[in-house]
Amino acid sequence: MTWPGAFITVADMLYRRFGDIEPVRKHYDGMKRWMLHMKKLYLKDGILIRDTYGDWCVPPESPELIHTRDTNRMTWPANLSTPYYYLYCKLMKGFAAMIGKYSDTAYFHNEMYLVRNAYNARYLDTITGRYNHNTVTANILPLALGMVPDGLEEKVFANIIDKTVNDFGGHVSTGVVGIQHLMHTLTNYGRGDLALKIATDTTYPSWGYMVKKGATTIWELWNGDTGDPSMNSGNHVMLLGDLIMWEYEFLAGINPLGAGYSIIELKPYPIDGLDYVNCSYNSFSGRIESNWKRKGDRFEWDILIPANRTAEVWLPTRDGYELLKLSSGRHHLKSVL
Repeated sequence: MTWPGAFITVADMLYRRFGDIEPVRKHYDGMKRWMLHMKKLYLKDGILIRDTYGDWCVPPESPELIHTRDTNRMTWPANLSTPYYYLYCKLMKGFAAMIGKYSDTAYFHNEMYLVRNAYNARYLDTITGRYNHNTVTANILPLALGMVPDGLEEKVFANIIDKTVNDFGGHVSTGVVGIQHLMHTLTNYGRGDLALKIATDTTYPSWGYMVKKGATTIWELWNGDTGDPSMNSGNHVMLLGDLIMWEYEFLAGINPLGAGYSIIELKPYPIDGLDYVNCSYNSFSGRIESNWKRKGDRFEWDILIPANRTAEVWLPTRDGYELLKLSSGRHHLKSVL
């Protein structure tokens, strides 16, 4: 997709994080025109065929390469652009409802339905749960964005795990597109342990490998120390993916349930191998804190909820979670895992 499409996700972020609906009101017509433009020129039988850069900078098979030449590592253009077209339709549907354009709500809902069905019919093997030729990115995008048919999610996820663990030794195998969803999806489907391994790994390819090699910013290439410098930025935040968001939203468990954190969710994931998390976030509604530690099966958690706000607090227990509704202030919670 292109930068006008990225603005749709920015408008969504501004609304969710800051409660600011004005970018949606001001730019809705322009965003809609762009969506109609993409459909007219590039949507063929429910599949969006437009793509330029692919899953930019997947780890290549040789440390001297910039771009992989191994077709088994490459994700096809339609497997990148179509899931994002679906996502943009979902966001536009929500925008239309926010500002009272209900005929557009129905239109984008129908687009989602048509694209999802066409995409799954074309690329999903319902027996194996594989999308197209089974790259992690090809599988993770429809799973993360809600395109997988009900009941097949675990099959698709199993392929992500198999490729990551068995084909890539528990390492990253995605470029800048797939890495945007890797950590969240692994944790959402019960493999937070693998997400933590990837986050703390120091061997190639990994963020820790960059640090180990002296990087103080994120490289454009996973192999930025060996790749040709002709296209090898040493300051390229896109490859950071969802790592920092994962740390706030999953490890600390801080999420907005209402726009601008008017209602807060606190739901940490105390992954085995992680002993404590200390996290604070200065949200639009005020400072939120989530500081937890575990020792053996004992879990202790100190939280801060901003003034005049409420939170849905999910306390980890040995049986899953206990849901608490708490108001502003400091709270100290304990449980047995």
